[in-house]
Amino acid sequence: MSMKVAFIGLGVMGYPMAGHLANAGHQVCVYNRTVEKAQKWASEHQSSYANTPAEAAKEADIVFMCVGNDDDLRSVVYGETGVLAGMREGTILVDHTTTSAKVAIEVANKAAQNSIAFLDAPVSGGQAGAENGVLTVMVGGEQSVFERVQGVMAAYSKFSQLLGKVGSGQTCKMVNQICIAGVVQGLAEGLHFAKQAGLDGEKVIETISKGAAGSWQMENRYKTMLAGEYEFGFAVDWMRKDLGIALDEARSNGASIPLTAMVDQYYADVQALGGGRLDTSSLLARLDAIHDKK
Repeated sequence: MSMKVAFIGLGVMGYPMAGHLANAGHQVCVYNRTVEKAQKWASEHQSSYANTPAEAAKEADIVFMCVGNDDDLRSVVYGETGVLAGMREGTILVDHTTTSAKVAIEVANKAAQNSIAFLDAPVSGGQAGAENGVLTVMVGGEQSVFERVQGVMAAYSKFSQLLGKVGSGQTCKMVNQICIAGVVQGLAEGLHFAKQAGLDGEKVIETISKGAAGSWQMENRYKTMLAGEYEFGFAVDWMRKDLGIALDEARSNGASIPLTAMVDQYYADVQALGGGRLDTSSLLARLDAIHDKK
C-alpha cells in the first residue's frame, strides 16, 4: 500500500534507502542539508524535496531519518524547522541514524509529547546493503508501531527485528559494532601474519574461509585488503564514533569490553596516519605501517 513518507538525510545510506521507498511506490518527500543533493534525488525519482525537515514531514504518515550523530539528529528534530514542528498527531518518526540510546529515549519522549510514535532503528549492511536494499534493521519501540512500519522498511531491508523498548535498537547496534571491531582486527592480523610468513594470501583465505574462521568481513574484504585498497566502505571516522558510543554505554552498564577499547585505539592510529575516511578494513594498513618502520 502506497504511503506518504518523508526521508531526512541523503548521505551514502539515506540516498539509496529513500530511492527504494520511491521505487516501492511510496510518495516520498526528502530533505537534505545540501539542497542540491535533494534536488538531484527528487529529479531522479520524480518525487519532491523540501527546504526544511518540518516542511518535508508535514504531509507524511512516517518520517524516516538517517543523519550523522546525536547532534545532527537533534538539529533535524527540534526547533521551528525540525520534523516535530511539521508532523501530525498519530504519525511515526523512525530514526536510522546510529546514535546513543540516551538520545533515542530523549527524542522519543519529545515526540510523545506531540502524540507522535518513535522507533530507534539503526541499520547494518553498509553502503552496499543500502544500495541493494538488503539492510538489517535493529529496532527499539512499541510492537504495534513496529508492525505499522515493518512492511514499509522492507523496501530497503532483508530483515528487521524489534529488540525491546526505545533505545534497544541502538544498544543492539553497539553489539554489532563491538563484534565487527574484533573480527576486522583478527582478519587484519591474520593477513599480516600470512604475508610475513610468505604464504599466498588469496589461497590462505580461500582455504580457511570454508571453515570456522569464515566471516562476512573475510568474504567481502580480504581481496581489497591484500591489494591495499581502502577508499570505500564504512569510514574509520564513523566507526570510532560508533565505538565511542559503545564504550560510553559499557561504562554505564558495567560491561567489560577491553578488545573493543583496544581496537578503538588502533583506529585512532589509522586516523593519525591520515586514514580517517578509509574503510574500517584499513586496520591492516596500520600493521603494515608498523612493520615498515622496523
